[in-house]
This record gives sequence, C-alpha cells and structure tokens, in this order.
Amino acid sequence: MKNRLKILRAERDWNQSDLAAQLGISRQSVNAIETGKYDPSLPLAFRIADLFGLKIEDIFLRD
Repeated sequence: MKNRLKILRAERDWNQSDLAAQLGISRQSVNAIETGKYDPSLPLAFRIADLFGLKIEDIFLRD
C-alpha cells in the first residue's frame, strides 16, 4: 500500500523518531510503513490520521 506519510512528516519537520514517539511505535515501524514494507493495523492507521488531522484515505492509497 502506498502512503503519504514521509511527505506529511517532512512538512512538519519531524524525523521518524519524532513521529514514532507521538504514535507510540518504534522508529523502525515508521520506516517500514513509509517504505511500504508494512501496512499498519486499522487502529494505528486511525491514530496516524488523527495525528495529521486527515482521513485515512488521504494518507494511505491503494496500489
């Protein structure tokens, strides 16, 4: 699944560790999501969307 996470994070001047801390996950998990190696669970996807003030479908895109 493609996503805009890296772009959204960069727009806020956050590094992967910053985002991970806010979401309560590891930096490695953020990296895996950004690179498409891992699809987040639905609860995590909602936390990400809430953090950025967007809908899930505005962040995560089908291939």
